[in-house]
Formats: sequence, structure tokens, C-alpha cells
Amino acid sequence: MDLRLLNNITKPTHDKQLTHKYQLVKHLFNSGPCSVSTLCHTMNMSTPSILKLITNLIDEDWIEKKGYGVSIGGRKPDLYRLKDKKILIICIDIALFHTKIAIVDNNYNYIVEAQTIALPISKSTGSDFFHILSTHIHDILKNHGINVDQLIGCSVGMPGLIDSEKGKSYSYFLSDTEDTSLTAEFEKMLKLPVVIQNDVNGSSMAEFTHGMAKGKQNVLILLMDLGVGLGIIMDGKLRKGACGFSGELGHIPFVENGALCYCGKHGCLETITSGNALSEMAKEGILSGKNSMLNKLSKEELQRIEPAVIIEAANKGDQYAIQLLSNIGTYMGKGIAMLIQLFNPELIILSGKIAEAKQYITLPMQQAINTYCMTQIRERTTIVSSELGENSRLLGYATTGIDHFLDACIKKTGKSKSRIHI
Repeated sequence: MDLRLLNNITKPTHDKQLTHKYQLVKHLFNSGPCSVSTLCHTMNMSTPSILKLITNLIDEDWIEKKGYGVSIGGRKPDLYRLKDKKILIICIDIALFHTKIAIVDNNYNYIVEAQTIALPISKSTGSDFFHILSTHIHDILKNHGINVDQLIGCSVGMPGLIDSEKGKSYSYFLSDTEDTSLTAEFEKMLKLPVVIQNDVNGSSMAEFTHGMAKGKQNVLILLMDLGVGLGIIMDGKLRKGACGFSGELGHIPFVENGALCYCGKHGCLETITSGNALSEMAKEGILSGKNSMLNKLSKEELQRIEPAVIIEAANKGDQYAIQLLSNIGTYMGKGIAMLIQLFNPELIILSGKIAEAKQYITLPMQQAINTYCMTQIRERTTIVSSELGENSRLLGYATTGIDHFLDACIKKTGKSKSRIHI
């Protein structure tokens, strides 16, 4: 079975055996090592049929035995999993001022570790962006001896309003041509199928598959970075809304006659709680004469001050930096109180650069939640900080991308009766 088939098929085929192979691969990718009985139940197939598929895929060097399952009386069942490096995907994490690139396999091994390049995004069509990105990607493939034919595709994540179905961004890389697809631009550059998504959904998928949300049913993932976003897991599924635009928490009007937000409205939550807002408030305070160790920064350093610098000052006892972070925690806590009453989550995960401030925002945040949220609801919600690290979104993009492309393989090999659930 060759996953490069995805790039070459132009019309559906009706190879039932191939469809079942893709389904089994998809299930092992989503669930990890499985027993024969689990695969029979999930795929609604008989034991002989599953054993035949497993034998074929072992012969084709796709799957292997990996340990034993739990016995319910008798010998422990064999577990089967996908072999390493059978599916490779390029993952691209686009932020406001830099872009990360990595290549990940089906078992979440980094074939190429995350590489960061100083490549910002803009509102308008970015021909320079695509040229620079293309050059870096081709250099990475060449330096690691990877051929494009070995890749199932590319999974891209970025901030803003992203319609994954149409492959369009409504916030960045805007074009004068209404029909222009951002996905098409990436596919033209890479000569690979591409899927794009919002960065918050990437963070949420990473938490759902590898982090504290794993095994949970109702979780909110709050991305507190240069902007503010919300990932919503309800009833065990990542909820994206009708067009993929759900979770725009940062652009809810929060302050009457507040500062102008880049979205065009005044007083958005993002104008007082985001990393960008923190940097601006720090600059304004220092320039107005606030007493802080941040005064030691040069004018150039102050102009490009990042949240990490302010958090570092707070960790050294700087009272002005601590107060700035405390204010953000208070405002965010009030916003979270609303979310708790709307969604009744069992868990809220804080991620992103601002979340790294830990107690400097979590303590005032909890006080605000206690003030503004009903006791019976808030007491059933746990708030934690993410433990996945700064590159976690890449894992989320890998999950979404491989899942998407395997679905495309299944669809193009004919309809099936599989009961696989996303």
C-alpha cells in the first residue's frame, strides 16, 4: 500500500481491500496499539477479515506487533501498531513574527526537529513569504535526504479566521481575487496536498491527543499568546463551528470605549490581555516614568519588548511587571468566568507565552473567577497550565493533517461501512 496514491488519484476507485487497509491504518494512527478484537469492533469486521488485513500489512512492512493488551481471562492479546516513518508530514506553524517548520511521522517522532525562521506574515498576499518559505523547506528536505514523494502532505496552522474547508484565511495573505485559495498557494509552492487550520485548533488537538485533555470530554484550551484564542472540546470532539471560526474569545467587546483593536472594534478582550497588549502597556508605563528594572532597556529594546522579558522581570521581583501581569490575570479571569458558565467544562488548559507567567496571572485569575462565576459551576472546573512546551502545536497539526489525508485516501477508494470516529 503506497500512500503516494493520494497525490495521483483523480477519480474514486472501488478497491474494497485497499479501502479497508486505509481504514485500519487510520484507526491505528488515531488510537495507537490495538488488539484484533478492538479492530473487529471498531471496523465492524470479522476476525478472519481483520487477521487477513493485518497479515497483508505486516508483509507490506506497514505494521508490527507491539506488546500485549490486558487479559480478561486467558492469555494477553497481541497489540499491533504502525511502524515508524511510514507516513511523513510537513508541519508549518506560522506566527506573527516567525515561522516554524518540522517533519513528523505517524508515531509523532520528529524526523526533522522544529526549525524557526524569522518570517513574519502580513495582511496582503505574500509572494516574498512563499518564496522564502519554499527555499527553506527545499533546503530542509535536501539536507535530510527526504524526497517529496515520501510525504503524505503538509499541515499548516496560523492565527486569524481560517476556513479549513475552503482553504482560506480571512485575516492574512488577503488577495484582491475573491476565489484565491490560500491552500492552493501552498500546494502550488510545495507540489503537495495541503490542509490549513487555526493555530488555536492546533494547540487544542495537541492537548487532546498528547496533553492534559487526553481522555477528557469537555475541555477549554485558552491560548494566551500575542493574541487570545479559545479551543473548544465538547462531548469528546474538537468543535470548530459552522465555518471554523469558533473560539474568537479575544475579539469579544470587553471594555467600554476601550482601545482600538486590529479587528476594527474598540475594547476587545485582546486589547487588555494579549501578549501584544502586555508589551504596549509596559512600553507606555516605562516611557511615562514607572519605576522598574525595565528602565534599563534601551529605546530599541523597549520598542520590541516581548512578554518573556516582562515575565522575567516579574520573576526577579519587579513590582511593575508583577502588576501588569496581575491586571491581565484579573481581566482574563472575568472572561473565563463567562466561559465556565457557558460551557461548564471539566478542565481549562492555559497555554501560550502569557501562560508562562504562571502564578502572576493564575492567582488574580482565580480571584476574578471566584468573584464572577457561580460557585456550583466553578467548583467543578479545574484550571491547569499546559505541559507540552512551545512546539506542541506542530503535533496538533500533524494529527489533523494525517487524519485529513487518510480520510481523502479512504474516500477516493470507495465508500465504506467503517465505524471509525474522529
